[in-house]
Amino acid sequence: MTEEPRLSEQEIIERLAPTLSRTTRIRAVAALLAGMAGTVFVSTLWWSEPGPLPGHTHLAFALFTVFCLLWTGYGGWLLTRRVPLFATDQVIAAWISLAASLATTAVVAVVAVQRGTGTGPALAVGGLFIAGTLALTVRAHARRAALLRRMRELTGRDHR
Repeated sequence: MTEEPRLSEQEIIERLAPTLSRTTRIRAVAALLAGMAGTVFVSTLWWSEPGPLPGHTHLAFALFTVFCLLWTGYGGWLLTRRVPLFATDQVIAAWISLAASLATTAVVAVVAVQRGTGTGPALAVGGLFIAGTLALTVRAHARRAALLRRMRELTGRDHR
């Protein structure tokens, strides 16, 4: 009988975790398309508004445009990866979501104060979104740490 060639630890890891799984590819395309569509929609809406807009409205449109561009960049970045990510993509997505939730809640609360409608509902709904994205961020960091720990066990090397 012939003996099969031995694989290195790195080759085993690469075979176990495909570089870009079908699910990851779908998520990347969805983030890219949603980010592009959002950027076009928000910026078109922003620039087509008649008359001068208040400063806080410009700030809100700018923030929403930036977050859409972040999702576009995230989707493009994810599609170009050719190495195992070890859940880095999940950590990045979680941080974008958390930042968007925080900024949106702040903008909505400021608008509520300026209109005198009360901040209770805005802060309650925003708080739910922030709590959810914070939980996802903590989970993404834990998953990444577990994957890196497992890789160190298998290879004896540190990959950050």
